[in-house]
Formats: sequence, C-alpha cells, structure tokens
Amino acid sequence: MLLGFSVFSVLLAVLYNVIRRHVFHDADNVDTTFDAGGNVSTSLTAVTIASQLLWPGDMLQSATVAVKYGVSGAFWYSTAAAINIILFPLLSFHFKTRAPGAKTYLQVIQARFGRVVHTVFCMFALLINLVILTAIAVVGVAIIQNLVKEASPEFCMLIVVTLCGCYSFVGGLGSTFYVCYFNTLVVFILLVVLIVNIFYMSHDEFALLGNIDTIYQKIACQKGPETNEDGSFLTFWSEGGVIWAVTGVCLTASITFCDQASWQSRIAAKPVQGVMGFLLATFVWFAVPSTIGTTAGLTYLALSADNSSLALSPGDIDAGLVTAYIAQLVMGRTGTFLILTMFTMLVMSTGSGEIMAVSSIIVYDIYQTYIRPFRKNHSVSSCILCGGDKETHSDVNTNSMTIEHNTSSHRPAPCKCPFASQCHHCSGDVAANAKKEKDPTTMSVRIFRCPHHGDYRMYQASLLTFKNWCILWVTIALLPFGLIVHAAGLDLNWVILTGSIATIPCFPGVVLSLVWVKASAVGLVTGSVGGLVCGISVNLIYASTLEGGLGIFLLNTSYPYAVLAGCSTSLLVSIVLTVTVSLCTHKIASNEDEEAVWTRLRQISNPLHSWADQYQEEFPDLPAGKEPTFEQLSSVFRPAKMTAIVGCVCSILLLVVVIPGVMAALHVLSSSQFRAWFTTLQVWCSLMALIVIIVTPIEELKSICTRIAFNRRMKSTPSTRL
Repeated sequence: MLLGFSVFSVLLAVLYNVIRRHVFHDADNVDTTFDAGGNVSTSLTAVTIASQLLWPGDMLQSATVAVKYGVSGAFWYSTAAAINIILFPLLSFHFKTRAPGAKTYLQVIQARFGRVVHTVFCMFALLINLVILTAIAVVGVAIIQNLVKEASPEFCMLIVVTLCGCYSFVGGLGSTFYVCYFNTLVVFILLVVLIVNIFYMSHDEFALLGNIDTIYQKIACQKGPETNEDGSFLTFWSEGGVIWAVTGVCLTASITFCDQASWQSRIAAKPVQGVMGFLLATFVWFAVPSTIGTTAGLTYLALSADNSSLALSPGDIDAGLVTAYIAQLVMGRTGTFLILTMFTMLVMSTGSGEIMAVSSIIVYDIYQTYIRPFRKNHSVSSCILCGGDKETHSDVNTNSMTIEHNTSSHRPAPCKCPFASQCHHCSGDVAANAKKEKDPTTMSVRIFRCPHHGDYRMYQASLLTFKNWCILWVTIALLPFGLIVHAAGLDLNWVILTGSIATIPCFPGVVLSLVWVKASAVGLVTGSVGGLVCGISVNLIYASTLEGGLGIFLLNTSYPYAVLAGCSTSLLVSIVLTVTVSLCTHKIASNEDEEAVWTRLRQISNPLHSWADQYQEEFPDLPAGKEPTFEQLSSVFRPAKMTAIVGCVCSILLLVVVIPGVMAALHVLSSSQFRAWFTTLQVWCSLMALIVIIVTPIEELKSICTRIAFNRRMKSTPSTRL
C-alpha cells in the first residue's frame, strides 16, 4: 500500500512537470522549483495549505484534548490554529505586493536589515523546520508501531522518509500541490467513512454506536474535569479548553507565520488567489481536526463509560492513540487500514512541504547568499550582472536610497544590461539549447554565449543541479535524524509545546519587517534573542517549582501552565523589545526614506525571470522588461486586500465570538443540542469534502484551458517576450 502511494505520487509529480512545461511553458530553473510558476489556482492553494498545515499529530491530538476537556476540547484545539491561518492573508498580501520577487521571507529580511539579522532569522527558520520534522518523526514511529506489529524504528523512519521525499525530488513545489490535493481528497473520504460507520451504522458488539442520543446519555453520566461547568464533558464552559486555546494560538503563530513551507504555498499564488486560498483553507483545515477529534474523543468516552476494560491508560491518551484505538475497536482491520492511510496522506503532505522549505532556505539564503554568490557583496539595489545602479535602469519611482547608499559620495554607474526578455543573444541561446534538448544525438550540456546574461544563466544552471542534490540530501538526512529523536525518547507533546517557546520570538520580527517601515536591525535581533532567553528561562523556572522539578524534565517543562508562561513571555518580550528598540534606533526621517525601504524589497528579482512576467494578464499593455509599480499592483489587487480584511474579521468573529458565544450560552448541552452540534460539524465536513473533491479539479482544468487559449492568442500576435 505504502509503495503504491509513493509510486502514484511520483506519477502526479511527472504529470505536473508535463503540464507546467507544455502548457504554462515554465522553464526548468531553480525558481519554478520553489514557486511552482507563481500562478496557482485558489482552490488548489487552499487544499495545499490545509493539507500541509494538517499534521499527523492533529488527527491524534485533537481527540486527546476532547477526551480531557469534553465537547469544547476539539473545537478550541482547531480554533487556536485556525486563527493564525485566518490572519495570514493580511501579511501575505503585503509580501506579494511589496516583495513580489522574493522566494523566501528571509530574503526580505536580508534586503532590509543585512547579513547579521538575516543569519539570526535563518537560524530561527531552520529551528522551526526542525521542530516540525521532529514532530513528524515522533508521530511516524509511534503510529506505525501501534498499527503494525513488530515494526522496528528503522523500518518506520524509512517509510516516513520515502513518503516525504519520493516526489519532491521529481516535481519540486508544484508536485506538492498536486499530491496534496490527492492526499486531502483521501483524508476527507476516509473521514466521512469513519463518521458514517460510528454514527449511522449499527454494531452488534457495541449497541450504543449508530445512535447519537445513546452516546450522549453515556457521556452525560460521566464525571468530567472539575474546572468544567457542573463537572460535565458536555459544556463549552471549560477552563482547560480555554487555556489550551490561548496556548494553541502561541503554538501555531510561529508555525504559520515563520515556517517557510507556509510562505512557499503563498508565494506560488497571485494576491487574489492567495488571499482567497488561505481563507478557504481555514475552513477546510478546521473541518478535519474538529470533526475527527470530537467523533473519536467523545465516542471513546461513551464506550469506556460502562466497560473499564476498554479504557486506555493516561500515557496512551497523552501519546495520541485515541483516534487509532477507536478506529480499530469499531471497524477492526478496516479501521487500522483507514487510520494508516490517513496518516500516510498527512505525512506525505506535511513532510514534503518541510523538505522543500529547508531546501529553499539552503539554496536561496545560505548557498546563494554566503557560500557561492554570483557577485560578492551584492546589494539588491545594484544589478547582479554588472554591478551598476539598478534604480536608474528600471526607472523605479523613488528619489534616493538614503539609508543604504547615500552615505557614500560615489554611486555606482547606471546599469546598461539589456532586459533578458529583449536580449537577442539570449533568444539565440534559448533556441539553440531547446533544439539540443530535442535532439537525442547531441550532448545535453547547455551552452550560453550571451555576453550580458550568459555567465548568470550558467550560474543558475549550477543552482538547479545543487537544488536537486539539496532536496535529496535533506530527505536522506531525515532518516538518521528521526532515529536519534526516537532514541532520545522525545514525545509529541514535548516537541510541539516546548518547541513553540523557542520559535515564537521570531514571529514579531517577521511580521514587522513587512508592515512597519521603522523596524530596525537592532530591534529585530534584540527582540528575537531577548524573547528566546526570557521564554526558556520562565519555562524552566516554572517547571522547577512543580513536583519532581527539572528531574522530570520532559513532563514538567511540557506542563500546560509552564508552556503557557514560557510562550506568553517569549511573545510579549519579543514584541516589546522589537518595537521599543526599533523606535530608538530607526533611521527613517522622511517620506523618501520610507519609499527607499520598500523599493529595496521590490528590487529582489531574478534578472532572467522577472516577477513581472507573472502579471501579463493583469497588465497586458506593460512594455516587455518593465515591472508594474507598487501603486499599480496595489490598485489592481485592492479587491484582494479588502477581501483579506473583511474575510479575516468575519471568520474570527465566527470562530471566536459567535460559535463559542452560542454554545456557552447553552451551558451544559441537552440531547437535542448535542445532536445539533454534531450535525453541524458533520455538515461542515461534508461541504469541505465537496469543495475538495469537485471544485478543485474543475478550477484547475479551467486554469489550464485558459492558459491554452492565452498561448494561442500569443502565437497569433507578435511579442517581444521570451
């Protein structure tokens, strides 16, 4: 089965390559590997984001929270993460309009603040990827060993590595979009099967299944947490649930905003598709953990009410085995297959996204910047080909680069390099290499003779080779890393909870680098490092006051209140220090200085593949080689900005105010109210399943047909673009 999924994912990757090359005419270069051509449909963006943010642990942990806190547990678990997914479109819109040529958010930080800040945030970015990959390794070994008898850790990690990397190497980021669609499709189908089997089918062994009212009666008789209203599992008045929600917001903030995997999916879509995609992804993602957590968690409470032999140990519950246990108990071998398949799908989506994220950071922010740059000490405001002043060449609408360049009395000479799309030498090189690739009798080595762009094209070709090796070695390195994590005895709770304390301090810096012109290099470094030190210190101090102190390190440092104290301290200290120090150290003195800062971000670009090429349809009259101004982009994509604002506000009101308010007003749920809540979740899940199954392929086919028609029009009219 697992081998079949791997082979099928590779076939999807090959299909993606064929479509992008022959329909969208994407070049085989390092940029398209990490941005999928920069033009991905709304529903495909939504499905991919939801799939990559839906960790295998979500399927398990949501049920654990439901068992501990009752009906509110899975809801607050899901809402905590959904809040950050909802807010992301606001930030991503700024990214796509202010730094449309950037491939990683770290490139923005490097362009604004220089090498020191860039190095610090590279470390934070890789730490976030490390935390997520650790969680994947822990969950992978745990669930495969639980479902497959006598499976060794080495065998489990080999499966995880194969699932994560088998198709990323073939198709790059674009293949993750196609495979994520397939994965999400399978997850929703299997989730619907599980719901129907538990609530709408009778079982001889478990008479209460198939009847929601009977399940309600069994749960109502149980004694819930003392901090819940009336000690009931059937209420939204739950102190533990609210604490989890607050902690969860901190947990997912760094994962959503500072994980390069999230930015990759956003970079691969235009502003409109990206905003709509993230808003839709919120509801697609929310449907899975809220539904499966409530279903598995409350079913477990009902089944264990009268039969203590069916109860799991507290350790098994904390390990996240409730979902797998219920599926096996109710559906037998079919349940084992169902959970293992869902786990496989989620590992493929999340793991592949993280491998691509780590690889993109290594390629763009480490190798290309520090190890083997094309031009040493290059500034984004100068041409990377000749070193000349790019502002004069590109007619950027700004008067000066006061902060970075006016300190010197010698400005570089204006850049005189022709645009790649108008270069006749490049046209000849591209045509010659394309002809060579079609001729099997000639060598496949590319030759570039253009005096302006030839050397850089050779450099980009070497980056493409390095990219392939990078993805391969990152994938292989996951195997020994996972075995080390398993040997260390780390559990999922500790990895996720304490990992967030170390990663959340970089969150304010990432946000402010895109939205606040007065953010300074000193402020970002002080805030992120200060928040890290204070957060870890508070967590350790609180853990030392618990029974056993730091002697029970993993247990006490992941205690809910210790994590809450550490996360909140990390976040608050980072915000306060970043803002305060930036206000004291910024060098913004005029409107020209402000415009110079944002101009620096817009100058992040590949001279061979301008980001403006992605917007030919929006700006058909724009001359070849020219880039739309910030004002033009803002005007065209103003509907996307308004959609992001209105969508974020309405979604947060729905999930944080309306639904909890209505449910809290009911206090302890009656049988009819309990049925209504379950029905609402099931309808929500079914609607999202229809969107995933039907809307996504229709929109993708429409996009392909539209592009084919566009290509025909371009062939019938003269064009100077390559």
